[in-house]
Amino acid sequence: MLNGQTDYYYPLKNSEWETKSPNDFNIESKEFYRAIEIAKESANRDTKDLRQAILKGFESEPYHQIIGPTKKRGESAGVILKNGYIISKWGDLERVDMTFSVTKSYLSTVAGIAFDKGLINAVSEPVKDYVWNGKFNGKHNSKITWEHLLNQSSDWSGELWGGLDWADRPPRQGGLDEWKFRTLNEPGTKFEYNDVRVNLLAYSLLEIFREPLPKILKNHIMDPIGASTTWRWYGYENSWINIDGVKVQSVSGGGHSGGGLFINTLDQARFGLLILSNGYWDNKPIVSDKWIKKAISPSQPNENYGYMWWLNQNKSNPHLSSISSNAFYASGFGGNYIIIEPDYDLVIVLRWFDNNKTNEFVKMIIETMKN
Repeated sequence: MLNGQTDYYYPLKNSEWETKSPNDFNIESKEFYRAIEIAKESANRDTKDLRQAILKGFESEPYHQIIGPTKKRGESAGVILKNGYIISKWGDLERVDMTFSVTKSYLSTVAGIAFDKGLINAVSEPVKDYVWNGKFNGKHNSKITWEHLLNQSSDWSGELWGGLDWADRPPRQGGLDEWKFRTLNEPGTKFEYNDVRVNLLAYSLLEIFREPLPKILKNHIMDPIGASTTWRWYGYENSWINIDGVKVQSVSGGGHSGGGLFINTLDQARFGLLILSNGYWDNKPIVSDKWIKKAISPSQPNENYGYMWWLNQNKSNPHLSSISSNAFYASGFGGNYIIIEPDYDLVIVLRWFDNNKTNEFVKMIIETMKN
């Protein structure tokens, strides 16, 4: 990861993104192009009707329902950046599609804006000191800090927008009553991937910003990096609250029940380049490097997870082990990825990729960089 940032190319808003050949970076082009051809053949073959895909994918969850917008998806697409330049692209890069849990990494970055603005004094502070409407009452929930929400180790217990924390991705073994009445883990000790609690983070950030999170994302991140105006960030039909006399929707951190971020591939690539650049865009600080460092540091309950970014500490990531130990990525249902490889100044954005082939593809790309 560069410190000076001037060595990266940053595309201007509404202008053609400059491309370069892999040969310009001494990349083994024959093997690189072979990998790209494999990528083009590695599309997700499941239904493009995402409403059906969501209901099928989460059919084991009790009470699961879609309460946010969905959209039929497009074909597989992707783009690879080297030092900010496009060195490969395929598919419709301007098509706006759902991106599911990739949204979580945007949410984490919005939390970084709150941290940078002093709205959060320290991530180690209890959220109850900021959000006092009852969501963090009780012996267990009152211990939960911002960091616990960010690294998904809070084990928050409750209901939000009709979603029960214990009904979200319950274990396949044991009865529901056993899971519902389980002994809660001490906050900060156990990682549990749980969208209800992610949505609780979004709601808590809304409470301290007192403005819609899409507006925060637009004004503080997406506009400064020259993103398009086509992306949208949705919540649920029942996630509207009163903020200072104004009806505001609390957004979701994914598309598990519909909603989440709808965005095109090029905007994803801009966001990835921002994070690769340590929060800078053309030498201008957008998100503090202090926050980026926190966000991509391993957490105590899961060394391969930071603040809603997946990591590969000790080369032990079970999902994407081919990336370097300094790399990290955002991942979403259906084969959506933003993969950031600081060791090679790479950003790889994949849309609707076959998850069973992602690790092999990324390994092939990285191998071309080592020659």
